[in-house]
Amino acid sequence: MLKIDVFNHIFPVKFYDRMLAVAGHLKDMGKRVRQIPMIMDLDERFRVMDRFDEYRQVLSIASPPLEVMAGPDVTPDLAKLANDGMAELVAKFPARFPAFTASLPMNNPDAALAELHRAIKELGARGVQVFTNVAGKPLDLPEFQPIFDAMAAYDLPIWLHPARGAEVTDYSSEPRSKYEIWWTLGWPYETSVAMARLVFAKLFDRLPGIKIITHHLGAMIPYFEGRVGPGWDQLGSRTSDEDYTILLKALKKRPLDYFRMFYADTAVFGSVAATRCGLDFFGIDKVLFASDAPFDPEKGPMYIRETIKVLDGLDLSPAQRARIYHKNAQQLLKLPGGVAAAAE
Repeated sequence: MLKIDVFNHIFPVKFYDRMLAVAGHLKDMGKRVRQIPMIMDLDERFRVMDRFDEYRQVLSIASPPLEVMAGPDVTPDLAKLANDGMAELVAKFPARFPAFTASLPMNNPDAALAELHRAIKELGARGVQVFTNVAGKPLDLPEFQPIFDAMAAYDLPIWLHPARGAEVTDYSSEPRSKYEIWWTLGWPYETSVAMARLVFAKLFDRLPGIKIITHHLGAMIPYFEGRVGPGWDQLGSRTSDEDYTILLKALKKRPLDYFRMFYADTAVFGSVAATRCGLDFFGIDKVLFASDAPFDPEKGPMYIRETIKVLDGLDLSPAQRARIYHKNAQQLLKLPGGVAAAAE
């Protein structure tokens, strides 16, 4: 069965060289990405991909975000190098890479919007990737709304990737996060916070057709369905200095119903329980196959292998499995086969 991996990462060579020149000093995630051969070595990537039948990858740039790498005068050039490089790979290897999702210089909103249009209209990007915050700024600020407006107009998805570093502490009395808690627990929290901010900013009321793919199966949201649902039905009951009940009454739906409007991927590192939980929450039609390759301990194959193993082991019909593996992606990204998938 065809498998379209919608959330995995790469560094095109020209982008990587420029990244090292302007941000080769970056620690933590900067250190991590420099240790992975497959992230820019195509021979290694193809060797890994060839282990799996009918396996394709939608390309996106890896963390850290461009706005962490450089200032607003430099990130537009980084985004162009990234997007040009991915577009070249899609054109050269269409049987391996059916599409790419564009990177944006989000710390330069005007340039980000211009690059969004260039990447989609001129390069053929099938969506854009944004991170859960822009150098500490929330995505629901007015300066970022044109990005969401444009993607809703194109009817193409936004990939939402977590961003959080060790400088975000576990406790206010300490200078840095310890034990990589900033990643293991911090990233799911970051994604969940970003989702909540978009919900309560009434994004889905304003743009009901917006399509956002949340990394790692919606992060904490499916597991915390009870708190997100009945808990947030009482929004305002725990707050003394602001009347959130006004906002709650102004929403057209329950908070829980908005969270179900997000899409999610299967990149949960081979966890059966997390996969079942996410599928139960979002439903078959809102979940897309993804592995998060090459960020795993076996130079590429483990996350792909274990994700496929989990999906093949679940009690799903062939039609349901096909939707997760490729039909949802074809429909959402408007890839060949998507029209047929939508008609079924």
